[in-house]
Amino acid sequence: MLDLPDAAEGAALPGQNTPATLASSQGSIPLCVDLDGTLVRTDLLVEGLVSTLMNGQTFQKLPSLLTPDRALLKRRLAELENVDVTILPYNEALLAYLAEQKSLGTRLVLVTAADERLARAVAEHLGLFDLVLSSDGRTNLKGEAKARILVDYFGKGGFDYAGNDRADLAVWAQARRALVVNAGTAVKAKAKALPGSDLRFADRPSVFRYALKAMRPHQWCKNVLVFVPMVMAHAVEDPLTWLHAIAMFLSFCATASCIYLLNDIADLSADRRHPRKCRRPFASGRLSLPTGFILAAFCGITGLSLAFLVGGEAVILIYAAISIAYSLALKEFPILDVFLLATLYTIRMLGGGVATGYDVSLWLLAFSGFLFLSLALVKRAGEMEGVLRLGGAGKAARRGYLSSDLQMLISFGCASSFASSIVLALFVRSDEAMLHYGTPQLLWFIIPLTLFWQCRLWLSTTRGHMHDDPIVYAARDWVSWIVIALVLLVVIGAALGLPLNRLGIAP
Repeated sequence: MLDLPDAAEGAALPGQNTPATLASSQGSIPLCVDLDGTLVRTDLLVEGLVSTLMNGQTFQKLPSLLTPDRALLKRRLAELENVDVTILPYNEALLAYLAEQKSLGTRLVLVTAADERLARAVAEHLGLFDLVLSSDGRTNLKGEAKARILVDYFGKGGFDYAGNDRADLAVWAQARRALVVNAGTAVKAKAKALPGSDLRFADRPSVFRYALKAMRPHQWCKNVLVFVPMVMAHAVEDPLTWLHAIAMFLSFCATASCIYLLNDIADLSADRRHPRKCRRPFASGRLSLPTGFILAAFCGITGLSLAFLVGGEAVILIYAAISIAYSLALKEFPILDVFLLATLYTIRMLGGGVATGYDVSLWLLAFSGFLFLSLALVKRAGEMEGVLRLGGAGKAARRGYLSSDLQMLISFGCASSFASSIVLALFVRSDEAMLHYGTPQLLWFIIPLTLFWQCRLWLSTTRGHMHDDPIVYAARDWVSWIVIALVLLVVIGAALGLPLNRLGIAP
């Protein structure tokens, strides 16, 4: 039998039954519940490591975590207090079942390989458990070790156990009843062979479904900007140019997904406190953090490889470097963050120019710079408007703005919108427009169309309708599609040299 460590002897919660009382009482069979992957849809060891990496104040303590002793590693991570147990993605169905069992008089035991500090914090937060058994910095309470300590407390067949992992098979073999919670196919198959197997709460999420959701394919619409240089150079009839542009488009899609995955992992705590973002795959525990890192590596390698094929690897590396720096820290710096967002939009166009061999003109850079800055400010203003709408009076999570900054952000954004229209108006009268368009005067119609579209975005933002990303909002907005169609018709008409005399416009 396992010698019980001193920490385990004192693990009963204040005011609750002691281990000796639990072991000797004649009440119902105790229900022992695992923590990682069962009671919560995540692994607290991985959560602690990720939180430490993302926390600049504890980053310098990483060398102290370099130990092969798993129990000691868990203790040192727990001492850093980087995991907030109040916002963990708990298994709500299991919690409801445990509350019901508690009301019927069943004794509940939290038994976990997580460190005692985190386990007790979880138990105190939930207020359900009569006893906590956990790792103590010396013993890693997992698998066989967990089975032995439960047999020491309650005897073989003297307890029920709820778990989810392959390591729990050893515990189920000693339990009276095995409650299998959201286990994988292989674990469920082996658990079925055990006496008293009870497959409950089998709502294990589809890894593919949530992995695709975490990659945010709806955000890929922003990458169509790589086609702009080709279109503006009137090179749409060249099939090789299309192949290069498509390769760069896919490269940006894969790289962007890599960044989104890393960003969601970095923003884990902030997302869990957000009323809508808490449903994201990582924040909700539907997708594991290790899976996220593997998927991010795959997307990153794919994106860089595609860019290398068309000579755009330098652009992709710059895009990735700025995106990662933005996700990890720079998004918290006011004003700098929106300029970086505008830069990321612009880099997509520059990447399209590099891949296709058609350089972006200074006119296009000037127009798009003001336009993208306006869109970046729409994004921030929308976030701050949401903070105010929810009754907040301080900062948004991981943002450098105060709620009182909203009006200033709107002023900056509207000024950028009108500046983009002025640049476009100057371009229409430029020699370059005369050279590339048969009827450049027709391009004047683009000015009210784009200005109308931007003003509408700002009105939607102030009314609280704006999506987190204005491009995604526009992609789902039928008015935006009409504006895009009209702009394309105007560009085509100007390129074909349609006459303007019937419209009363001087050539």
